[in-house]
Amino acid sequence: MAHTTSLVPPRSTVPGERDAYADLLRDTRGLRREHAQAREAWFSMLGAERKEEHLFELEILLKGLACFANPRNHPGQPRRTPVVAQDFREPVALAREAIGRIIALCRTLLMERERSFVFQRYLETVLPDDGARTRLVSENLTQDTPAGSLFVMRHAMTNMIEVASGISRLPRVPFRTFYAMLGVAQREVAQSVYFNSLSALEFRPEFDRITNQRILELTRSVTQEHARRLVALTFLSLFRMLRYLGLLEATTRDSREPRRMSGIIYLVLSVLRSDARALTSHLRHRAGRLLADGYERDLFNVPASHIAQRYESLLSDGHRLLDIKASLEGLAANLRLELRRAFEHEFPAPEYAPSSDDVRRATLQVIGTLRPALQNGILFLCATLGARLEAQGVFDDHAARRNLSERLRRDVWMFAQIVRAFAQKARAVPAGEVRWSGASPLEFVREFLVYFRAMGYPLLRTADYPRVDAFVSAMTALEETDLLEPARLHRAIVEADQFQDFLVDLFEQIGKRDELASVPFDRRAAAEALKLYLGA
Repeated sequence: MAHTTSLVPPRSTVPGERDAYADLLRDTRGLRREHAQAREAWFSMLGAERKEEHLFELEILLKGLACFANPRNHPGQPRRTPVVAQDFREPVALAREAIGRIIALCRTLLMERERSFVFQRYLETVLPDDGARTRLVSENLTQDTPAGSLFVMRHAMTNMIEVASGISRLPRVPFRTFYAMLGVAQREVAQSVYFNSLSALEFRPEFDRITNQRILELTRSVTQEHARRLVALTFLSLFRMLRYLGLLEATTRDSREPRRMSGIIYLVLSVLRSDARALTSHLRHRAGRLLADGYERDLFNVPASHIAQRYESLLSDGHRLLDIKASLEGLAANLRLELRRAFEHEFPAPEYAPSSDDVRRATLQVIGTLRPALQNGILFLCATLGARLEAQGVFDDHAARRNLSERLRRDVWMFAQIVRAFAQKARAVPAGEVRWSGASPLEFVREFLVYFRAMGYPLLRTADYPRVDAFVSAMTALEETDLLEPARLHRAIVEADQFQDFLVDLFEQIGKRDELASVPFDRRAAAEALKLYLGA
């Protein structure tokens, strides 16, 4: 057998320490070891040009068949009409075009074996005996090898496109028919031995390797195991979503089949939304508990006689985990806001049958919205772990520095308006220590803290605001009580005023950066974006 080099990076060499990054690349797909090795060998020997790009697109579109079956992953405003009353004829047509692309990718990756597929399909149509036809199918549709598994997928998708073509000619397609059609396709993908890409938050060494060594070092520098895995998961997920955007951008440049372009884009967008929802849900609902459980386990492993000696380091570790928790939850909140804005306000719903030009324009707009947000999330997490990295050293996008500076300037301006509004509301609260019945008069504090976690906390990290602890403490003190205590309220107002002054100065400083020297600030667009955020 030819020698092949493993695509999975080696595990950490530190005794007793698991390499979360390598584990996620190796284990999230759930392949048995012999299947993983066979797939690596097949991919290494594959002679197709741009094989990595083709395999990535194939697996994302296969996953897209399952994600697109869920209307929650479709772009557009939330529907008021019940799903059972909607017409899914246009989504079926888009899925059919994407299946056509899946078939083309299978043909490319099958290479020489594609000829045998064509011949087999011919034999299936001319063999008169049912037994002979059954033997032909059973002998050829086996998944003993990656090529055989791909051959089976090609066969299934060829049948699926015929079914989709027939359904799309109906005058109206109910949801149950649409879902059943894609459910059959999803079952075929789920049964694939080597190309089952349906798992949420799963990664592949062929296209998810992080090449920036500084980020890998930061990930491995996290001492607590659960925290290290959460950080690695977040980095891998954000880079994977950036790759989705790269696939969308490449797809918009293909003008040969505009209708097929639309089908591919809608399926990739459904995968992006599904993965983003899975990541944000995991970080919001599980990060805190996982970090707390891991810290508790590490704490209980310290002998009682060593507690006094280890007190300072244990306290430092606890504060570091709290910082990581706040950063991960803030990143999740920000990503949820950005996704809602992009999907609900910038992209047309599939049932409206937008033209290919409209789809292309909307796709580029979504990319312009989400790419800086994802890149900023990566740099923000790096800053949380103690390293300030330059955009050009992390991303291949040459315009990343300018785009990130533009986004930062807009976010600083937006949050300065939110802080100013908060201070005005706080000053308007009646004085006196009175316990209110019903809704708290400080409800606006909780609303402000939602925006702070999504926008303000990343800004504090990015800009090194010197009074971050005092600001967070003042806001938390208000959140924890329903009493109108003048001292607490006054402290919050003072901190808000100082934070707003800092943001105004920061806004001016960002505008003087070299990359923004000739880029005027679009105040109207920023105000529109602020309205969308506040309405999300």
